[in-house]
Amino acid sequence: MYYCIQKDTNADYLNFTYKVFWFNMKQSLNETVVESMVDIQCPVTATLQIIGGKWKPIILWVLSSGTKRFGELKKNMPEVTQKMLTQQLRELETDGIITRRVYAEIPPKVEYSLTEKGHTLGPILKSMCDWGSKHVFEKRTT
Repeated sequence: MYYCIQKDTNADYLNFTYKVFWFNMKQSLNETVVESMVDIQCPVTATLQIIGGKWKPIILWVLSSGTKRFGELKKNMPEVTQKMLTQQLRELETDGIITRRVYAEIPPKVEYSLTEKGHTLGPILKSMCDWGSKHVFEKRTT
């Protein structure tokens, strides 16, 4: 069994997909049979679907310094509504980027932290921070 990857040239630049074909080579018949095909998104698009948006990178940056409770996250992002923060946290949890730990106590205590997968985003977030710092400074001096 062999596989190959082809870029879908009909898709636009950032939304292109890869088509992965699994081939079963039948040598006796000199035939190639496509057993299955799967569309895979552009890696940049796939990443942005998980960490893109106005609040997710900020949530991840705040959590990169350690476990935080909901109120601590909200305090670091005063412009975000409680509803939006809750929604973004749920999406990140669903994608396996953060974990939500609920303590059985009164009042309820919930903590959020990065998963192992979430920690792998650290270099990306650091690069974004460095890039933003450099270009914000350049913009202010010109």
